[in-house]
Amino acid sequence: MGDPAGGSGLFSDEHGSRERTVLFILAAVQFTSIVDFMVIMPLGPQLMRTLGINPAQFGLIVSSYTISAGIAGFVASSLVDRFGRKAAFLSLYIGFLVGTLFCGVATTFTMLLAARVVTGAFGGVLGGIAMAIIGDVFPDQRRGRATGFLMSAFSLASVFGVPFGLFLGNRYDWHAPFLMLVALGLPVLVVGVWAFPPLRDHLVKGQVNTWDRMVETYTHPNHLRAFALVTSLMFGTFLVVPFISPYFVSNVGLREIDLFWIYVGGGVCSLVSSPIIGRWADRSGKLRVYRIIAPLSALIMLTITTLPRVGLILAVASVSVLMVCNSGRMIAAMSMINASVEPRLRGGFMSAYSSIQHIASGLGAGMAGLIIVESPDKTLRNYGWVGFIGMAFTILSLWLAGQLRPASRPPIPVAEPAADLLENVTAAEAF
Repeated sequence: MGDPAGGSGLFSDEHGSRERTVLFILAAVQFTSIVDFMVIMPLGPQLMRTLGINPAQFGLIVSSYTISAGIAGFVASSLVDRFGRKAAFLSLYIGFLVGTLFCGVATTFTMLLAARVVTGAFGGVLGGIAMAIIGDVFPDQRRGRATGFLMSAFSLASVFGVPFGLFLGNRYDWHAPFLMLVALGLPVLVVGVWAFPPLRDHLVKGQVNTWDRMVETYTHPNHLRAFALVTSLMFGTFLVVPFISPYFVSNVGLREIDLFWIYVGGGVCSLVSSPIIGRWADRSGKLRVYRIIAPLSALIMLTITTLPRVGLILAVASVSVLMVCNSGRMIAAMSMINASVEPRLRGGFMSAYSSIQHIASGLGAGMAGLIIVESPDKTLRNYGWVGFIGMAFTILSLWLAGQLRPASRPPIPVAEPAADLLENVTAAEAF
């Protein structure tokens, strides 16, 4: 995992083409999966109106994806390291596109709920595999920047994907964004099948017992510390995030069409900030950066959940700050977590991590749906209490982040004699 190139550019000259293939396919898949996951939230006011559902049912639609992803990630954690990264990643993407298509043709609350379960079962694991690939390909001293680049897919989704999906939803109906994602995802799948390298060098010689691997994944002390961190982080975040759009429409006084600018503004700010924060984390230390950004995130959570009726500019500014803080702390946290795992366990761990991440997110959204109630005048009550709880879990994550330790890195035996592929990729200089 050395850096013979020694430069500071995005990719090394010698192996740049292969690295671009890996990183940009990962980013394209992340873009479509993130838009699918995120667009359901700004569509909340329309879904609640057209399907005649209440806040608890809307919270269930959001949490069904994440809980399904959590269960799927638990299963994948014992299996994923037995396959090449390409085969695992693209197979999951096929299932994700099928689930998204089902969302695009659903006509009732029950059908949409079932479609979100299918989509989450496949799409929720994609992020964990993508981070495992980042961990395999990029050494620790550049992993923050690589993670920042991948996190830029989140920002692009916020700037372009979610607002355009929301525009389609307002122009036609809420089915249109999901059909758009299927149309965008199919070419990405074709390019991935043709161009993505196998990345099989994590495979070990001999047969690894599935049960032993699962036990090791879920009992390693460093893994448990990482799981505790992500639980606190995501539970606190998803208490607040799914109900921003309904609250801003019902209580802050925005129109549904104004939500377009909320996500554009937040996306632009996080798009600019993500690579900067990634470089800052590599230069100054991931934990230090996390301890700076997380308290700001907690403060803005409380601000947003108690926001009175304000103008569009202030509403956009508040959500933009939250999105910058959330993406920034995830860059730092994911870089620390990736460094805490041995390479031979990384695929299974990242699937387990993704599982716990999504279950925590689903529980947060579900709990918020139970706490928040709709008044007779259609305003939402108790969102401020949700903000207090989210802030408390974010503050807890500061202590948990300090408990992580870097993993030891023994040599990785490879399954095939020709092990030059990953060596070529990891010798590259990302960012």
